[in-house]
Amino acid sequence: MSTHPLTTMTTLINPGAIPDIAKTVYTGDILQGVPVISHLGVGDLAPGQNHRFFFQGVEMGTGQHWYVPVVVAVGHRPGPCVGLVAGIHGDEVSGINAVQRVMAQLGPGAMAGSVVAVLGVSRPAVEYTRSHWLTAQGGGSQVDMNRVWPGDESGATAATRHAGLLWNRLLINNVDLVIDYHTVTTGSDFTLFLFADLRQPTVRQMAELFPVEQMQNDPGLAGTLETALVEAGIPALTVEIGGPRRFDAVKIARAVEGSLNVLKHYGLIDGPLGRTAAEVGTVYGDALETIRATTGGFLELLVDLRDRVVPGQPVALQRNAFGDVVAEYRSGVTGEVAVVARDAVCEPGSRVMQILYSRDNEPG
Repeated sequence: MSTHPLTTMTTLINPGAIPDIAKTVYTGDILQGVPVISHLGVGDLAPGQNHRFFFQGVEMGTGQHWYVPVVVAVGHRPGPCVGLVAGIHGDEVSGINAVQRVMAQLGPGAMAGSVVAVLGVSRPAVEYTRSHWLTAQGGGSQVDMNRVWPGDESGATAATRHAGLLWNRLLINNVDLVIDYHTVTTGSDFTLFLFADLRQPTVRQMAELFPVEQMQNDPGLAGTLETALVEAGIPALTVEIGGPRRFDAVKIARAVEGSLNVLKHYGLIDGPLGRTAAEVGTVYGDALETIRATTGGFLELLVDLRDRVVPGQPVALQRNAFGDVVAEYRSGVTGEVAVVARDAVCEPGSRVMQILYSRDNEPG
């Protein structure tokens, strides 16, 4: 087990508006018996304890705030600070449960370092079980909270400003590494999957501690929390815990196992490692083939999650209201099914399936 502290570079967005980074700033408000903060300084908190807060996020149109639940477990010895972030998309609830379960197994009195759990980033999306942040602008614009990081406290949308507040005042000056928890969005299903930039040595080390079903070596996508953190010098990865809107107990348990492995590996908690990627035979790839519907119709899957497919193999078809086949879809790669649509009614352009594969294994 490694106990070497992590060293990182951090950057600030709009640093002039930020208070002393070592201090936790209390607004003086109490919600449901929990203090409200506008800035977190983990080093300012009493060691050997769990601390609960509501973080004051962006204002609504009425001038009230969205509040994000935060739990900080502070160990009694120095060590890294690990961030656990869930609920960037509001219909992806298994991640929230996974973080709750990790935090329930921590004993700050026996810990080193600290863990910051952020439980439900996109507040309006969580409240209404939606993927995207719904704003009052434009009669109800939707913003993907995982395309706006690192945010901007003076940005054009409430979601962008909310991300900027969380980035500047909660995350960037505290965390040394981050696990971001997601699922696929409503209407689809996913394996237990991990996105990670395996070119980054610490990210690879973290990723291989997770007993996931599949893993993509992914250079990152602009605007995602994972990519923004990596670009700021903070190792991060994204774990996808199956489908939306419900708790997937089996996948959650394995995500928790991997998360605890990370905390053990970096010396925050003691104990033997659980299963890792090598032990469960994680399937690796570096690309996803996305198959989209070319027409409207009722979707029938011919393969399912984890099925192996080869080029030319039929994977799905569509029928019209009379039962006639109007489209047939075939794999273009050799790989393993990672994402499937679960909604039978399928409009043109809808995602039918995604297949994890390795470019090196494809001809040409």
